[in-house]
Amino acid sequence: MFYLTKCSARWCLLLALLLVTGIQGLYASSHREAPLIANDPLADNTDLYAFRSPDNPNTITIIANYIPAELPFGGPNYYSFGENIRYEIHIDNNAALAGDEIVYRFTFHKVNEDPSTFFNIRLGKENLKTTYTLERSMDGGVTFSTIISNGKVPPPNIGPRSIESGTGLGTTYDNLIAESIQAASTGEQVYCGPADDPFFVDLGGIFDLGDAPRQNGDPRDGLAFYNIHSIAIQVPISTLLKAGAPATPTSILDANYVIGVWASASRQMTRTLQANGAAPTDAGNWVQVSRLGMPLTNEAVIPIGDKDFWNRLTPYDELADNTLDEYFYNPELALYMDDSQFGGAVPAFSALRVQGSSLQVFDFRNGHNGLQALKGSAAVAGTALDDAVFGTLLLPGPGKPRSVDLWPIFHTGVPNVIPYQLATGKNGNPLAAGKPFINNFLPNGGDMLRLNMAVPPTDRQDPEFSPMGIIQAAVLGLIDPAYNQNTAIQNIPNMDGFPNGRRLEDDVTTIELQAVSGVALAAIGLWYDDYTAGGANPVTPNLVKVLSYRTGVNNNDAHFKTSFPYLANPWQGTDGGQ
Repeated sequence: MFYLTKCSARWCLLLALLLVTGIQGLYASSHREAPLIANDPLADNTDLYAFRSPDNPNTITIIANYIPAELPFGGPNYYSFGENIRYEIHIDNNAALAGDEIVYRFTFHKVNEDPSTFFNIRLGKENLKTTYTLERSMDGGVTFSTIISNGKVPPPNIGPRSIESGTGLGTTYDNLIAESIQAASTGEQVYCGPADDPFFVDLGGIFDLGDAPRQNGDPRDGLAFYNIHSIAIQVPISTLLKAGAPATPTSILDANYVIGVWASASRQMTRTLQANGAAPTDAGNWVQVSRLGMPLTNEAVIPIGDKDFWNRLTPYDELADNTLDEYFYNPELALYMDDSQFGGAVPAFSALRVQGSSLQVFDFRNGHNGLQALKGSAAVAGTALDDAVFGTLLLPGPGKPRSVDLWPIFHTGVPNVIPYQLATGKNGNPLAAGKPFINNFLPNGGDMLRLNMAVPPTDRQDPEFSPMGIIQAAVLGLIDPAYNQNTAIQNIPNMDGFPNGRRLEDDVTTIELQAVSGVALAAIGLWYDDYTAGGANPVTPNLVKVLSYRTGVNNNDAHFKTSFPYLANPWQGTDGGQ
């Protein structure tokens, strides 16, 4: 039998208590994340989600949100999808082929049904009534076929008189959403329209030089009572599988079932304003102005001077370019988790400290060498760090300490190859075989959400369900007797969570901040500095501090639905709330 280690009763109990109480926190996720796109909100990606549908597990739900911080009472000209914008969802399912394999393209169209009034809705008519065309490409964007024409977009949720009364539409907003869920001719379910912003974050604290949790005063969800516009699509797994993949996965970590997902918005190159007040005209080639894959990348990893550049790249350009890699090898946030740098300047991050002497050998602080000393040695032969395997990607050179954890999480996904297995069964050697817990490796592009579609969804009502995603799965795999007795592949709850895709409930802020502080390294056996190599108990105070870190805002301001599109209804303009 294989055990993590002999854990003292006190620390095992503490860690178990942390699992029971839940470890939560927040951070902003690519809302107004670059200077130029901040001035073009209709084309601004705010968040991207991709998860196996909990109530329909033969499908994958992908949600791409746009238009940050919509005031529900933002009349008389309410928010809506933009015309002359291509909103696209991209899927990569085959690392052997360059670029996307599948593209969904949405374009929107608006009409005024009653131009004689300043009201948006009156007597059963809508102004800025919006419909959409959905096209799908199965050859990487070379050719497109229309799979929905005149798709319905619900109006903004203005208030009860506009929506429910006879002087308005005489219906309910639930009915409007239900009527707007449409089946594509190729089997997808689609919803396009307003929704509550599903993200939750103390914007004020986070951007006040990392004051989360706030050192003085109470945290506040800066996105509470705001809406966004969402494109939600539920796609059969069979549609997303790469050519030649088996209809049934060989295991819950079948590499054939890995997809990469990213979203974008594009505009034409030239806009001409008309002197007579007519609508502007657009012409020229289409130019990508916004993109999104992993949360927080452009917002909290890429510095201001490169944010617009990042938005123009595709993930495939990014992987080939290498210009931005340094921001992942030596992330700015890690400077505030290192007392030899600027750790003392950000007291809110005091629980988060990067390993500087893991196993008394390896230093992962910025500017140091991480695992580089192992490059080319017999110790890494046959592992992912071997140049003959993935070593040229993961150990590119000295002074790049996070090339083995943060860089692959954002750029390739994580393979089920040593050392990327849980410390369970490793007996203190991080380069030994351990318990598999993630395989979403797709080394074909840069920043994407990568999802292994073979991993079963965790029931949202399961007592083990946690917004901590893969971190919770790792902790269970390390300490729970149901999972830590051997190194066999098991379906551990929350293996379907971020960064294996992203569920609406996932607390990506805490997960990513913990990852910057080295928690993924600890999970595979590169423990924190206060653990002595060979010791009986790696559940040290530093590890517990990292796992218990939270920023103060714990959940969304509205409950998610249990069926597609899962998003909460948009807030009414008459709700107030703020």
